[in-house]
Amino acid sequence: MTDTSRKGLFGSASRRSFLSGVGAAAVGLTFSGGKLGKALAAEEKKLNFYNWDTYIGETTLDTFQAASGIDVNMSLFATNDELFAKLRAGNPGYDVIVPGSEFVERMITADLLTPLEHSKIPNIKNVSKEFIDDAPYDPGRKFSLPYTWLVIGIGYRKSKVKEVPDSWKYVLDSDQYKGRIAVFSDASELYRHGFKYLGHSANAGTPDLVKQVEAMLIKQKPNIKAFHEDNGQDLLLSGEVDVVMEYNGDIAQIMAEDDDIAFVVPKEGSLKQSDTLCIPKGAPHPENAHAFINHLLDAKVGAEIFHTIKFPSPNAAATAIMDDAYKNNPAIFPPADVLAKCEYPRYAGEEMTRLLDESLTRLRAD
Repeated sequence: MTDTSRKGLFGSASRRSFLSGVGAAAVGLTFSGGKLGKALAAEEKKLNFYNWDTYIGETTLDTFQAASGIDVNMSLFATNDELFAKLRAGNPGYDVIVPGSEFVERMITADLLTPLEHSKIPNIKNVSKEFIDDAPYDPGRKFSLPYTWLVIGIGYRKSKVKEVPDSWKYVLDSDQYKGRIAVFSDASELYRHGFKYLGHSANAGTPDLVKQVEAMLIKQKPNIKAFHEDNGQDLLLSGEVDVVMEYNGDIAQIMAEDDDIAFVVPKEGSLKQSDTLCIPKGAPHPENAHAFINHLLDAKVGAEIFHTIKFPSPNAAATAIMDDAYKNNPAIFPPADVLAKCEYPRYAGEEMTRLLDESLTRLRAD
């Protein structure tokens, strides 16, 4: 396992803007008493966290260590596919992971996750009820709890577009921004938005529909500058592209740096997703893992996380103490009528996953 120390991570250049947050003393957590405290005492004071790059508050790991005495080693992954492949080959020692909602369902099917003991995570009470009840990928939240939620849309440079690019047409089926477009390199995310653009549900994939989207994208490929792996915001901020398919939180971060950048959810609708907190099978420190998840769901800890990463929070208690600039930002929290057109992607099975991956391979090879 390759570990990234939190000091090294936050001391190096990052695509995200780290802002000052609450310090360890402000959190006021304790793990010393009761059954959980005794269970924690029985485990070595270590926890291995497998997370997305810079997807954490600036002081989050330090406040947990100060409160619990548990040292967190954080390793980074770039895609859900990378995470899934690592766990399917056998857990190399991770205690808490952050898979996307579609991959939670896939990991449950593959028997890669450990059921959560909700009694050991009392801060579940801070999570907005809708994110507990509306989780079709994990009914009853047996294996996952929401860390963030997010919507995919189009980030764009206002000075470079003729009108708001409010349709998937602008990135999937138009030469208006030829050579200035970036799209996801993930087959599921890319093709499902093709389904939406063609008037179907994101979960309506069939072999014929995959072929239709592949044909459209092959025609569009000369107009595409890059198939990116979650760094579309970098391409937009640097001026390499003018329109990009990207997560709302990523674009919200660079909107704070450059007021020429904006975000829109296309009129056809989009994917609504959640990055989640899970304990993988074979976790060496399951008690520490429960305590860490509980820490991340604390209101003050959550507020510090979202103050930093700018993604929409499912933590109602954390959101309540955030400033209005966060709570009222339509890029972070799109309006209800926009969200009504968005849907969670569901795991489509191994055969459809294979078809999508093979199609994307052909597309990128042409």
